Amino acid sequence: MTVGERAPGIGARRPAEGRSRPAGQVEGTDPVAPPELPRPGPPDEPVALRDLVARLEAAYPTVDAVTVEAAVRAAYDSFHRARIRAYIPILAERRSRRALDAACRAAHDEATGDGGAIAPGPAKGW
Repeated sequence: MTVGERAPGIGARRPAEGRSRPAGQVEGTDPVAPPELPRPGPPDEPVALRDLVARLEAAYPTVDAVTVEAAVRAAYDSFHRARIRAYIPILAERRSRRALDAACRAAHDEATGDGGAIAPGPAKGW
């Protein structure tokens, strides 16, 4: 800066020489392109999902393996835009268990014809 130039105000930024962009546009982005999808999760995520399918198949022996896999895949796919991937296997397990519980309940109600009435459980000796 020479003596004849005015200094920019406090907090003001001068544009770099030869560069200009519209106000509000972030460098390196295309305003027309869709937002970038998050990168795939950690490399152990598929292993965690396979383990989840195996656990749920053991927990729900009356449910077909294809149904269990479909429930896990649907739950996992619902988090495809999540930016923080660390908790997705846990969240997918919870969502899968809820879906499988509901499917088991519906199948039980249909088979017994009780219309959703819950049978009393065993007496608990406290």
